[in-house]
Amino acid sequence: MRIGLLGTGPWAQAAHAPALAGHPGLDFTGVWGRGPEAAAELAARYGVRAYDDVDALLADVDAVAMALPPSVQAELAVRAARAGRHLLLDKPLAAGVAEGRAVVEAVDRAQVASVVFFTTRFQKEPEEWIEEQAATAGWFTARAQWLGAVFTGDSPFAHSPWRREKGALWDVGPHALSLLLPVLGDVRQVAAAVHGPADTVHLVLDHATGASSTVTLSLTAPPAAAGADLELRGETGTAVLPRSSEGAVPALARAADALLAAARTGRRHPCDAGFGLRVTEILATAEARLAGRTTE
Repeated sequence: MRIGLLGTGPWAQAAHAPALAGHPGLDFTGVWGRGPEAAAELAARYGVRAYDDVDALLADVDAVAMALPPSVQAELAVRAARAGRHLLLDKPLAAGVAEGRAVVEAVDRAQVASVVFFTTRFQKEPEEWIEEQAATAGWFTARAQWLGAVFTGDSPFAHSPWRREKGALWDVGPHALSLLLPVLGDVRQVAAAVHGPADTVHLVLDHATGASSTVTLSLTAPPAAAGADLELRGETGTAVLPRSSEGAVPALARAADALLAAARTGRRHPCDAGFGLRVTEILATAEARLAGRTTE
């Protein structure tokens, strides 16, 4: 499968480009970025073509991988789907529900494959753990904490405009939801949402299985306090999310495997654009509650 990369920032450089270039089932064809110089530099590093025009890249590939801000991703995902290209997307799918819905509608109309890269869902040990817990009945409650030090440490994402605007809810919130939903079921209600220090938020979620969960999210945690944890409690006892032995590149390669399989079989992956939209809807509901608004 010929695949192009849209995006040239830190995430594209650290994860997407090496994963695409090293994947035996992909022909890494080229790079497009909003900054032509950055695109040229990244493309030269991997010996592929730098594109100045998105449509020119779309004409030369079967699929695209995206490492872009959510508002930019959604618009280009619609464009790529309409061109008949399969989509390896990043989280969050979009910056709002309407934009996310437009992506799903374009994917459905074009009948292309889509996979949203929720990093932890594609790491070996967490992926196996989620499958095991999803097959276990009787979960009563869960506690998830995704605490990053993006704005308090030396993260390369510290100056990301969309992260500054949207905060932890939209950046690390998708990770927590991507693990909670397959185990506890869909979120029926965001029962509570309150602010903590800086961009920190606390959510209480009511799930379709009758279980509840609490979620704490932050990008401004002290570096020594940073980390991600998920604990489930139920009839069988307690289960704790295992640490992964893999980084982002192997996980992204596994997401590419999922895209190849979906394109070959026509079967949707559990982390497709539709799932990405549902995560976006829950985030938007939480955002509205934090702002003192209500949503339908």
